[in-house]
Amino acid sequence: MILKLFTWPFDTIRFVGEKVKEEVDKELYDLETIQKKLARLQMMLELEEISEELYEREEEVLLERYRIAKQMEQDEQEQQE
Repeated sequence: MILKLFTWPFDTIRFVGEKVKEEVDKELYDLETIQKKLARLQMMLELEEISEELYEREEEVLLERYRIAKQMEQDEQEQQE
């Protein structure tokens, strides 16, 4: 009981850190989110809101995230089998 009293701040910080990491991973590596961002980027290019150069740079970043997300998805499926 006394040990918990002294460790609860650290446990709370670790819990919050894990939740933040989960949210960041979800934002960065969620396939649906990445697909929506790619579609939005394409639309911005077609509406001439961004340059071709900016489009290509952003697309490259998003496609790399997509590749990583697909790999993570495959790794999870292999672990479940």
